[in-house]
Amino acid sequence: MSYKFLLDLAIILLTTKVLGLVTRRFNLPQVVGALVAGLIFGPAVLKILEPTDFLRSVSELGVIVLMFSAGITTDVKELRATGKVGFIVALIGVVIPLAAGTGVGLIFTDPSSGYPFYRAVFLGTILTATSVSITVETLREIGKLNTKVGSTILAAALIDDVLGLVCLTVVTSLSGAGGETEGGIALVIVKIAAFFVFAGVVAFLAVRFFNWYAKKIGKSNLQRFQVFAFILCLGLAFSAERFFGVADIIGAFAAGLIVGATDAGKFMESRFMPLSYLLLTPVFFANVGLSVSIPSMNVHLLLFALVIIAAAVLSKLAGCGFGARLCGMKARESIQIGCGMVCRGEVALIVANKGFAAGMVSAADFGPIVLMVVFCSVVTPAMLKLSFRGTDEYAGLTQSALVERYEMPAQIQSITESLVEADLKLRRKHTDGSGKEK
Repeated sequence: MSYKFLLDLAIILLTTKVLGLVTRRFNLPQVVGALVAGLIFGPAVLKILEPTDFLRSVSELGVIVLMFSAGITTDVKELRATGKVGFIVALIGVVIPLAAGTGVGLIFTDPSSGYPFYRAVFLGTILTATSVSITVETLREIGKLNTKVGSTILAAALIDDVLGLVCLTVVTSLSGAGGETEGGIALVIVKIAAFFVFAGVVAFLAVRFFNWYAKKIGKSNLQRFQVFAFILCLGLAFSAERFFGVADIIGAFAAGLIVGATDAGKFMESRFMPLSYLLLTPVFFANVGLSVSIPSMNVHLLLFALVIIAAAVLSKLAGCGFGARLCGMKARESIQIGCGMVCRGEVALIVANKGFAAGMVSAADFGPIVLMVVFCSVVTPAMLKLSFRGTDEYAGLTQSALVERYEMPAQIQSITESLVEADLKLRRKHTDGSGKEK
Protein backbone atom coordinates (compact mmCIF):
# COMPACT_ATOMS: atom_id res chain seq x y z
CA MET A 1 0.00 0.00 0.00
CA SER A 2 1.32 3.43 -0.96
CA TYR A 3 1.10 6.20 1.62
CA LYS A 4 1.75 9.00 -0.85
CA PHE A 5 -1.84 10.14 -0.40
CA LEU A 6 -0.84 11.44 3.04
CA LEU A 7 1.83 13.66 1.50
CA ASP A 8 -0.61 14.78 -1.21
CA LEU A 9 -3.14 15.82 1.44
CA ALA A 10 -0.48 17.67 3.44
CA ILE A 11 0.67 19.60 0.36
CA ILE A 12 -2.91 20.44 -0.64
CA LEU A 13 -3.88 21.68 2.83
CA LEU A 14 -0.70 23.75 3.18
CA THR A 15 -0.77 25.33 -0.28
CA THR A 16 -4.51 26.03 -0.32
CA LYS A 17 -4.31 27.70 3.08
CA VAL A 18 -1.26 29.83 2.25
CA LEU A 19 -2.56 30.94 -1.15
CA GLY A 20 -6.04 31.39 0.31
CA LEU A 21 -4.63 33.87 2.83
CA VAL A 22 -2.77 35.65 0.02
CA THR A 23 -5.92 36.06 -2.08
CA ARG A 24 -7.82 37.18 1.02
CA ARG A 25 -5.35 40.05 1.41
CA PHE A 26 -6.53 41.24 -2.00
CA ASN A 27 -10.21 41.00 -0.95
CA LEU A 28 -10.71 37.85 -3.01
CA PRO A 29 -12.32 34.61 -1.75
CA GLN A 30 -10.03 31.87 -0.47
CA VAL A 31 -11.63 29.63 -3.11
CA VAL A 32 -9.51 31.45 -5.69
CA GLY A 33 -6.37 30.65 -3.69
CA ALA A 34 -7.31 26.97 -3.52
CA LEU A 35 -7.88 26.89 -7.28
CA VAL A 36 -4.53 28.59 -7.93
CA ALA A 37 -2.82 26.08 -5.60
CA GLY A 38 -4.20 23.20 -7.66
CA LEU A 39 -3.14 24.91 -10.88
CA ILE A 40 0.42 25.70 -9.75
CA PHE A 41 1.23 22.41 -8.04
CA GLY A 42 -0.73 20.23 -10.45
CA PRO A 43 -0.04 18.91 -13.96
CA ALA A 44 -0.56 22.36 -15.51
CA VAL A 45 2.63 23.88 -14.00
CA LEU A 46 4.92 22.21 -11.42
CA LYS A 47 3.54 18.65 -11.70
CA ILE A 48 4.09 17.98 -7.98
CA LEU A 49 0.52 16.74 -7.51
CA GLU A 50 -1.42 14.43 -9.82
CA PRO A 51 -5.15 13.65 -9.87
CA THR A 52 -5.72 10.27 -8.21
CA ASP A 53 -8.76 8.11 -7.48
CA PHE A 54 -8.33 8.89 -3.77
CA LEU A 55 -8.33 12.66 -4.31
CA ARG A 56 -11.31 12.38 -6.66
CA SER A 57 -13.24 10.40 -4.02
CA VAL A 58 -12.41 12.87 -1.24
CA SER A 59 -13.26 15.71 -3.62
CA GLU A 60 -16.65 14.15 -4.37
CA LEU A 61 -17.32 13.79 -0.64
CA GLY A 62 -16.23 17.40 -0.24
CA VAL A 63 -18.72 18.70 -2.78
CA ILE A 64 -21.49 16.62 -1.18
CA VAL A 65 -20.75 18.14 2.25
CA LEU A 66 -20.48 21.60 0.66
CA MET A 67 -23.92 21.30 -0.91
CA PHE A 68 -25.32 19.74 2.27
CA SER A 69 -24.07 22.76 4.25
CA ALA A 70 -25.53 25.10 1.62
CA GLY A 71 -28.90 23.38 2.04
CA ILE A 72 -28.77 23.76 5.83
CA THR A 73 -28.14 27.50 5.55
CA THR A 74 -31.00 27.98 3.05
CA ASP A 75 -34.13 28.89 4.99
CA VAL A 76 -37.17 28.11 2.83
CA LYS A 77 -39.45 30.28 5.00
CA GLU A 78 -37.17 33.28 4.57
CA LEU A 79 -37.03 32.69 0.81
CA ARG A 80 -40.83 32.76 0.70
CA ALA A 81 -40.82 36.01 2.68
CA THR A 82 -38.49 37.76 0.22
CA GLY A 83 -41.43 38.51 -2.06
CA LYS A 84 -41.65 38.81 -5.81
CA VAL A 85 -38.60 41.07 -6.30
CA GLY A 86 -36.02 38.49 -5.26
CA PHE A 87 -37.77 35.75 -7.22
CA ILE A 88 -38.13 37.76 -10.45
CA VAL A 89 -34.53 39.01 -10.29
CA ALA A 90 -33.33 35.44 -9.75
CA LEU A 91 -35.59 33.94 -12.43
CA ILE A 92 -34.57 36.35 -15.19
CA GLY A 93 -31.00 36.19 -13.88
CA VAL A 94 -31.09 32.44 -14.57
CA VAL A 95 -32.97 32.43 -17.89
CA ILE A 96 -30.78 34.98 -19.70
CA PRO A 97 -27.39 33.47 -18.64
CA LEU A 98 -28.76 30.02 -19.52
CA ALA A 99 -29.71 31.24 -22.99
CA ALA A 100 -26.44 33.18 -23.43
CA GLY A 101 -24.29 30.23 -22.34
CA THR A 102 -26.23 27.85 -24.56
CA GLY A 103 -25.73 30.19 -27.52
CA VAL A 104 -21.99 30.40 -26.87
CA GLY A 105 -21.87 26.62 -26.51
CA LEU A 106 -23.66 26.05 -29.81
CA ILE A 107 -21.15 28.31 -31.57
CA PHE A 108 -18.01 26.80 -30.02
CA THR A 109 -19.00 23.15 -29.46
CA ASP A 110 -17.70 20.73 -32.06
CA PRO A 111 -20.79 19.38 -33.91
CA SER A 112 -19.07 15.99 -34.25
CA SER A 113 -18.79 15.60 -30.46
CA GLY A 114 -21.37 13.53 -28.64
CA TYR A 115 -24.64 15.37 -27.91
CA PRO A 116 -23.48 18.93 -28.81
CA PHE A 117 -26.82 20.45 -27.80
CA TYR A 118 -26.63 19.06 -24.27
CA ARG A 119 -23.02 20.23 -24.01
CA ALA A 120 -24.13 23.73 -24.98
CA VAL A 121 -27.01 23.74 -22.48
CA PHE A 122 -24.63 22.50 -19.79
CA LEU A 123 -22.38 25.50 -20.45
CA GLY A 124 -25.43 27.73 -20.00
CA THR A 125 -26.22 25.96 -16.72
CA ILE A 126 -22.74 26.82 -15.42
CA LEU A 127 -23.41 30.51 -16.10
CA THR A 128 -26.64 30.50 -14.05
CA ALA A 129 -24.86 30.19 -10.68
CA THR A 130 -24.16 33.20 -8.45
CA SER A 131 -21.72 33.43 -5.54
CA VAL A 132 -22.84 36.02 -3.02
CA SER A 133 -19.93 35.87 -0.55
CA ILE A 134 -17.70 38.41 -2.32
CA THR A 135 -20.67 40.69 -2.98
CA VAL A 136 -21.67 40.63 0.69
CA GLU A 137 -18.14 41.47 1.84
CA THR A 138 -17.95 44.36 -0.63
CA LEU A 139 -21.37 45.69 0.39
CA ARG A 140 -20.39 45.44 4.04
CA GLU A 141 -17.15 47.31 3.35
CA ILE A 142 -18.95 50.25 1.69
CA GLY A 143 -21.80 50.20 4.23
CA LYS A 144 -24.52 49.08 1.81
CA LEU A 145 -25.34 45.58 3.04
CA ASN A 146 -28.35 46.68 5.10
CA THR A 147 -30.08 48.34 2.14
CA LYS A 148 -32.89 47.38 -0.21
CA VAL A 149 -30.26 46.57 -2.85
CA GLY A 150 -28.23 44.42 -0.44
CA SER A 151 -31.20 42.38 0.80
CA THR A 152 -32.49 41.93 -2.77
CA ILE A 153 -29.10 40.61 -3.92
CA LEU A 154 -29.01 38.15 -1.00
CA ALA A 155 -32.52 36.87 -1.67
CA ALA A 156 -31.99 36.63 -5.44
CA ALA A 157 -28.65 34.82 -5.05
CA LEU A 158 -30.18 32.15 -2.80
CA ILE A 159 -33.14 31.59 -5.13
CA ASP A 160 -30.72 31.74 -8.08
CA ASP A 161 -28.73 28.78 -6.76
CA VAL A 162 -31.87 26.73 -6.17
CA LEU A 163 -33.10 27.42 -9.73
CA GLY A 164 -29.61 26.66 -11.07
CA LEU A 165 -29.64 23.29 -9.30
CA VAL A 166 -33.04 22.53 -10.84
CA CYS A 167 -31.52 23.29 -14.26
CA LEU A 168 -28.59 21.02 -13.42
CA THR A 169 -30.99 18.25 -12.42
CA VAL A 170 -32.83 18.42 -15.75
CA VAL A 171 -29.74 18.83 -17.94
CA THR A 172 -27.67 16.08 -16.32
CA SER A 173 -30.62 13.68 -16.38
CA LEU A 174 -31.39 14.36 -20.03
CA SER A 175 -27.73 14.20 -21.07
CA GLY A 176 -27.43 10.92 -19.17
CA ALA A 177 -30.35 9.63 -21.19
CA GLY A 178 -28.41 10.60 -24.28
CA GLY A 179 -31.37 12.43 -25.67
CA GLU A 180 -32.77 9.13 -26.77
CA THR A 181 -36.31 8.96 -28.01
CA GLU A 182 -39.32 10.89 -26.85
CA GLY A 183 -40.18 8.06 -24.51
CA GLY A 184 -36.69 8.14 -23.06
CA ILE A 185 -36.94 11.85 -22.26
CA ALA A 186 -40.42 11.33 -20.81
CA LEU A 187 -39.00 8.62 -18.55
CA VAL A 188 -36.27 10.99 -17.36
CA ILE A 189 -38.85 13.64 -16.49
CA VAL A 190 -40.88 11.03 -14.58
CA LYS A 191 -37.73 10.04 -12.64
CA ILE A 192 -37.01 13.67 -11.75
CA ALA A 193 -40.59 14.14 -10.53
CA ALA A 194 -40.35 10.86 -8.60
CA PHE A 195 -37.18 12.06 -6.89
CA PHE A 196 -38.84 15.26 -5.68
CA VAL A 197 -41.81 13.24 -4.39
CA PHE A 198 -39.38 10.85 -2.66
CA ALA A 199 -37.46 13.79 -1.15
CA GLY A 200 -40.73 15.29 0.06
CA VAL A 201 -41.73 12.05 1.83
CA VAL A 202 -38.27 11.76 3.38
CA ALA A 203 -38.48 15.39 4.50
CA PHE A 204 -41.89 14.81 6.13
CA LEU A 205 -40.62 11.82 8.08
CA ALA A 206 -37.13 13.12 8.88
CA VAL A 207 -38.23 16.50 10.24
CA ARG A 208 -40.68 14.85 12.59
CA PHE A 209 -38.09 12.30 13.70
CA PHE A 210 -35.41 14.93 14.38
CA ASN A 211 -37.82 17.20 16.28
CA TRP A 212 -39.17 14.26 18.33
CA TYR A 213 -35.66 13.11 19.13
CA ALA A 214 -34.58 16.64 20.12
CA LYS A 215 -37.44 16.91 22.62
CA LYS A 216 -36.70 13.45 23.97
CA ILE A 217 -33.01 13.97 24.75
CA GLY A 218 -33.15 17.69 25.50
CA LYS A 219 -29.78 19.41 25.26
CA SER A 220 -27.73 16.29 25.94
CA ASN A 221 -26.14 14.03 23.32
CA LEU A 222 -26.69 16.55 20.55
CA GLN A 223 -23.64 15.11 18.81
CA ARG A 224 -25.83 12.19 17.72
CA PHE A 225 -27.68 14.61 15.46
CA GLN A 226 -24.52 14.99 13.42
CA VAL A 227 -24.38 11.25 12.75
CA PHE A 228 -28.07 10.99 11.81
CA ALA A 229 -27.86 14.13 9.64
CA PHE A 230 -24.79 12.88 7.80
CA ILE A 231 -26.43 9.49 7.24
CA LEU A 232 -29.42 11.30 5.73
CA CYS A 233 -27.08 13.36 3.51
CA LEU A 234 -25.19 10.35 2.18
CA GLY A 235 -28.35 8.26 1.79
CA LEU A 236 -30.19 10.92 -0.22
CA ALA A 237 -27.10 11.65 -2.33
CA PHE A 238 -26.73 7.96 -3.18
CA SER A 239 -30.45 7.48 -3.84
CA ALA A 240 -30.60 10.51 -6.14
CA GLU A 241 -27.74 9.26 -8.30
CA ARG A 242 -28.44 5.53 -8.18
CA PHE A 243 -32.23 5.22 -8.38
CA PHE A 244 -33.42 8.48 -10.00
CA GLY A 245 -30.56 9.47 -12.31
CA VAL A 246 -30.29 12.85 -10.52
CA ALA A 247 -26.90 14.31 -9.54
CA ASP A 248 -25.81 13.29 -6.04
CA ILE A 249 -25.27 16.93 -5.03
CA ILE A 250 -29.01 17.54 -5.54
CA GLY A 251 -29.73 14.82 -3.00
CA ALA A 252 -27.18 16.32 -0.61
CA PHE A 253 -28.72 19.79 -1.00
CA ALA A 254 -32.19 18.36 -0.37
CA ALA A 255 -30.90 16.66 2.79
CA GLY A 256 -29.49 20.01 3.92
CA LEU A 257 -32.86 21.69 3.40
CA ILE A 258 -34.48 18.96 5.51
CA VAL A 259 -31.98 19.28 8.36
CA GLY A 260 -32.16 23.09 8.23
CA ALA A 261 -35.93 22.89 8.76
CA THR A 262 -35.55 21.01 12.07
CA ASP A 263 -35.19 22.47 15.56
CA ALA A 264 -31.52 21.44 15.54
CA GLY A 265 -30.78 23.13 12.19
CA LYS A 266 -28.62 25.90 13.67
CA PHE A 267 -26.62 23.37 15.68
CA MET A 268 -26.03 21.23 12.58
CA GLU A 269 -24.88 24.26 10.60
CA SER A 270 -22.14 25.01 13.12
CA ARG A 271 -21.03 21.38 13.45
CA PHE A 272 -20.49 20.67 9.76
CA MET A 273 -18.41 23.78 9.09
CA PRO A 274 -15.17 22.35 10.61
CA LEU A 275 -15.46 19.10 8.61
CA SER A 276 -15.80 21.06 5.39
CA TYR A 277 -13.25 23.76 6.23
CA LEU A 278 -10.46 21.54 7.56
CA LEU A 279 -10.28 18.90 4.84
CA LEU A 280 -13.02 18.34 2.31
CA THR A 281 -13.51 21.79 0.77
CA PRO A 282 -9.77 22.52 0.22
CA VAL A 283 -9.35 19.13 -1.46
CA PHE A 284 -12.35 19.74 -3.74
CA PHE A 285 -11.19 23.14 -5.00
CA ALA A 286 -7.57 22.02 -5.31
CA ASN A 287 -8.76 18.99 -7.29
CA VAL A 288 -10.61 21.33 -9.66
CA GLY A 289 -7.28 23.10 -10.24
CA LEU A 290 -5.53 19.77 -10.73
CA SER A 291 -8.04 18.92 -13.48
CA VAL A 292 -7.17 22.00 -15.52
CA SER A 293 -4.84 21.40 -18.43
CA ILE A 294 -3.12 24.15 -20.40
CA PRO A 295 -3.38 23.13 -24.05
CA SER A 296 -1.51 24.94 -26.76
CA MET A 297 -3.26 28.29 -27.03
CA ASN A 298 -4.96 28.83 -30.38
CA VAL A 299 -7.32 31.45 -31.73
CA HIS A 300 -10.39 29.25 -31.13
CA LEU A 301 -9.60 28.64 -27.43
CA LEU A 302 -8.61 32.26 -26.78
CA LEU A 303 -11.78 33.51 -28.43
CA PHE A 304 -13.87 31.03 -26.43
CA ALA A 305 -12.34 32.26 -23.14
CA LEU A 306 -13.03 35.91 -24.00
CA VAL A 307 -16.59 35.24 -25.19
CA ILE A 308 -17.54 33.08 -22.19
CA ILE A 309 -16.22 35.75 -19.81
CA ALA A 310 -18.18 38.47 -21.64
CA ALA A 311 -21.32 36.32 -21.67
CA ALA A 312 -20.97 35.57 -17.94
CA VAL A 313 -20.66 39.24 -16.98
CA LEU A 314 -23.17 40.79 -19.38
CA SER A 315 -25.89 38.14 -18.99
CA LYS A 316 -26.08 38.54 -15.20
CA LEU A 317 -25.79 42.31 -15.41
CA ALA A 318 -28.57 42.53 -17.99
CA GLY A 319 -30.78 39.73 -16.65
CA CYS A 320 -30.79 40.66 -12.96
CA GLY A 321 -30.81 44.38 -13.70
CA PHE A 322 -33.78 43.99 -16.03
CA GLY A 323 -35.60 41.88 -13.42
CA ALA A 324 -35.08 44.57 -10.78
CA ARG A 325 -36.28 47.26 -13.18
CA LEU A 326 -39.45 45.25 -13.92
CA CYS A 327 -40.16 45.25 -10.18
CA GLY A 328 -40.12 49.05 -10.07
CA MET A 329 -36.61 49.63 -8.75
CA LYS A 330 -34.69 52.70 -9.90
CA ALA A 331 -32.27 52.45 -12.81
CA ARG A 332 -29.19 52.88 -10.62
CA GLU A 333 -30.45 50.33 -8.08
CA SER A 334 -31.08 47.87 -10.93
CA ILE A 335 -27.50 48.32 -12.17
CA GLN A 336 -26.18 47.82 -8.64
CA ILE A 337 -28.14 44.57 -8.29
CA GLY A 338 -26.90 43.38 -11.68
CA CYS A 339 -23.29 44.12 -10.66
CA GLY A 340 -23.73 42.26 -7.38
CA MET A 341 -25.02 39.14 -9.14
CA VAL A 342 -22.12 38.88 -11.60
CA CYS A 343 -19.84 36.96 -9.24
CA ARG A 344 -19.45 33.21 -9.74
CA GLY A 345 -17.93 30.84 -7.22
CA GLU A 346 -18.52 27.51 -5.53
CA VAL A 347 -21.74 26.44 -7.27
CA ALA A 348 -20.41 27.30 -10.74
CA LEU A 349 -17.28 25.24 -10.06
CA ILE A 350 -19.36 22.37 -8.69
CA VAL A 351 -21.55 22.33 -11.80
CA ALA A 352 -18.50 22.62 -14.09
CA ASN A 353 -16.78 19.79 -12.25
CA LYS A 354 -19.89 17.63 -12.62
CA GLY A 355 -19.96 18.37 -16.33
CA PHE A 356 -16.27 17.55 -16.67
CA ALA A 357 -16.74 14.21 -14.88
CA ALA A 358 -19.76 13.38 -17.05
CA GLY A 359 -17.96 14.30 -20.28
CA MET A 360 -20.24 17.30 -20.91
CA VAL A 361 -17.29 19.71 -20.53
CA SER A 362 -14.08 18.94 -22.43
CA ALA A 363 -10.63 19.23 -20.88
CA ALA A 364 -9.79 22.10 -23.25
CA ASP A 365 -12.93 24.06 -22.27
CA PHE A 366 -12.54 23.42 -18.53
CA GLY A 367 -9.62 25.88 -18.20
CA PRO A 368 -11.48 28.88 -19.72
CA ILE A 369 -14.48 28.12 -17.48
CA VAL A 370 -12.27 28.22 -14.36
CA LEU A 371 -10.73 31.44 -15.69
CA MET A 372 -14.24 32.87 -16.06
CA VAL A 373 -15.02 32.09 -12.40
CA VAL A 374 -11.80 33.76 -11.25
CA PHE A 375 -12.38 36.82 -13.47
CA CYS A 376 -15.93 37.31 -12.19
CA SER A 377 -14.65 37.06 -8.60
CA VAL A 378 -12.06 39.75 -9.29
CA VAL A 379 -14.23 42.17 -11.27
CA THR A 380 -17.37 42.11 -9.08
CA PRO A 381 -16.02 44.22 -6.16
CA ALA A 382 -14.73 46.87 -8.58
CA MET A 383 -18.06 47.02 -10.44
CA LEU A 384 -20.04 47.25 -7.19
CA LYS A 385 -17.94 50.05 -5.74
CA LEU A 386 -18.16 51.97 -9.00
CA SER A 387 -21.96 51.55 -9.15
CA PHE A 388 -22.36 52.94 -5.59
CA ARG A 389 -19.95 55.85 -6.05
CA GLY A 390 -21.52 59.18 -5.13
CA THR A 391 -24.57 57.72 -3.34
CA ASP A 392 -25.66 58.85 0.12
CA GLU A 393 -24.00 56.77 2.83
CA TYR A 394 -27.28 56.21 4.69
CA ALA A 395 -29.61 56.05 1.71
CA GLY A 396 -32.00 53.10 1.64
CA LEU A 397 -30.89 51.54 4.94
CA THR A 398 -33.30 48.83 6.07
CA GLN A 399 -33.54 45.66 8.17
CA SER A 400 -33.40 42.23 6.55
CA ALA A 401 -33.69 38.80 8.14
CA LEU A 402 -31.52 37.38 5.36
CA VAL A 403 -28.74 39.88 6.10
CA GLU A 404 -28.93 39.14 9.82
CA ARG A 405 -28.79 35.39 9.15
CA TYR A 406 -25.81 35.77 6.84
CA GLU A 407 -23.89 37.85 9.38
CA MET A 408 -24.65 35.47 12.26
CA PRO A 409 -21.77 32.98 11.62
CA ALA A 410 -19.24 35.83 11.59
CA GLN A 411 -20.68 37.18 14.83
CA ILE A 412 -20.55 33.73 16.45
CA GLN A 413 -16.94 33.33 15.30
CA SER A 414 -16.05 36.73 16.76
CA ILE A 415 -17.67 35.86 20.09
CA THR A 416 -15.87 32.49 20.17
CA GLU A 417 -12.51 34.13 19.51
CA SER A 418 -13.17 36.69 22.26
CA LEU A 419 -14.04 33.95 24.77
CA VAL A 420 -10.90 31.96 23.89
CA GLU A 421 -8.75 35.08 24.25
CA ALA A 422 -10.35 35.92 27.62
CA ASP A 423 -9.76 32.34 28.81
CA LEU A 424 -6.07 32.54 27.84
CA LYS A 425 -5.63 35.85 29.67
CA LEU A 426 -7.29 34.38 32.76
CA ARG A 427 -4.99 31.35 32.66
CA ARG A 428 -1.90 33.54 32.33
CA LYS A 429 -3.08 35.66 35.23
CA HIS A 430 -3.37 32.68 37.57
CA THR A 431 -0.27 30.72 36.46
CA ASP A 432 3.43 31.45 36.45
CA GLY A 433 5.78 30.98 33.48
CA SER A 434 6.10 27.21 34.08
CA GLY A 435 2.35 26.68 33.92
CA LYS A 436 1.95 26.10 37.68
CA GLU A 437 -0.77 27.91 39.62
CA LYS A 438 0.40 30.95 41.56
